[in-house]
Amino acid sequence: MPHHFDDLIVLFDGLFFDRFQTRLVRGGDEPLYRPADTNCPYHRVIFARGFFASALHEISHWCIAGTRRRELEDYGYWYLPDGRDAIQQRDFESVEVAPQALELLFSRACDMKFNVSVDNLGDVEVDREGFRLRVEQRAACYERDGLPRRAAAFRMALKTFYQNGASLQEALAVGCHQLDEWPDQ
Repeated sequence: MPHHFDDLIVLFDGLFFDRFQTRLVRGGDEPLYRPADTNCPYHRVIFARGFFASALHEISHWCIAGTRRRELEDYGYWYLPDGRDAIQQRDFESVEVAPQALELLFSRACDMKFNVSVDNLGDVEVDREGFRLRVEQRAACYERDGLPRRAAAFRMALKTFYQNGASLQEALAVGCHQLDEWPDQ
């Protein structure tokens, strides 16, 4: 099945707009999370340039962020562009393991290839394989111990749509049922 970001927008908004006043938005060059403000009455998970994988990655960050973090631009996290030193790269990877593990599980639900992102084109030698293994281990922990509520619902909707061939509305119904299984968070 082809992978269109418009389908992700329908699934994300259908699952989360009414409950969390959050929309998935196609953006420009850089992804960003923006909480509601005086200019926009809803929160925005903005993914880069219509890239399907970027949308899955940004959704992963949102699914992990708690209530307080979702009130802060980019969840209050720092981001250093390419050119990080070894310590900065280690810190980057430590906060990226969990969201990339969810992104891996979302990609599998879509029957789509996943590639870890070490996101550093600087002079520091990066252990891409070691990072990939840590991401896979974290994904296995999620599989064993359970995903966060929003991530579980989104993954269920993705699986229903991409693997079971259901309509978007059917996938939304399954995802919404999954959300209703747990109390709000």
